[in-house]
Amino acid sequence: MPSFDLLPGAEQSPVILHVPHSAREIPAEVRAGIVLDDPALERELDHIVDAHTAELAEEAAGLAGTTPWRFVNRLSRLVVDPERFPDEREEMLAVGMGAVYTRTTGREPLRPADTDPEPLVERWFRPYARAMTEAVAERLAAVGRAVVIDVHSYPSAPLPYELHGEGQRPAVCLGTDPFHTPPELVAAARKAFGEVGLDSPFSGTYVPLEFYGRDPRVSALMVEIRRDTYMTEPGGPAGPGLNRLARALAALVDAVD
Repeated sequence: MPSFDLLPGAEQSPVILHVPHSAREIPAEVRAGIVLDDPALERELDHIVDAHTAELAEEAAGLAGTTPWRFVNRLSRLVVDPERFPDEREEMLAVGMGAVYTRTTGREPLRPADTDPEPLVERWFRPYARAMTEAVAERLAAVGRAVVIDVHSYPSAPLPYELHGEGQRPAVCLGTDPFHTPPELVAAARKAFGEVGLDSPFSGTYVPLEFYGRDPRVSALMVEIRRDTYMTEPGGPAGPGLNRLARALAALVDAVD
């Protein structure tokens, strides 16, 4: 089972639409280490998956004047979460949700507490990180810059695992980084999506560690879309809001290009 896909865009495009949390697939050998029964696992996936975000990115790529690149995780974040720090820098370790989760969104056991994360990190996390690093390096070599736009969603009501769930929950939350998110990128997103919030309830961006805090040619923005604006929660079908959001995301891609 492939862990991820890099879907080519226009050679002159600096944009990579990164979709890390849209999948539900869990390989059998990984499923064996999860303590939930099948119905409970399906419920957890309903809550944790950023449903329909791969379709959103695909539609936006088709609408954009210059086709962006897309890097799409094909496995569930319950296998590994490619956006976590793989070490003690990760604040979500406090709720059992580092690179390898041991707790659910409800803070219940997902894996045994003494699970060794290293085999999963080695098998799934590091190849993903290397491929994403190479994708960014290729954009830098081709056009001299790279813009990683993270495509996420989040529930309308906070879940117990959220460390900062008490804040505002706007229709679109933009996650930023002081080094990698220039003001003009935030301004372009505001224009594309309309009313947005900044860094609440989720903050930060994804940049491969080789470039993180080091290379200003790599820009990044996280786009967190509240799920009730485009789908039935939790884990239900998409509605017409998905098409509106795809047009907005395409407008952001065009503004960056």
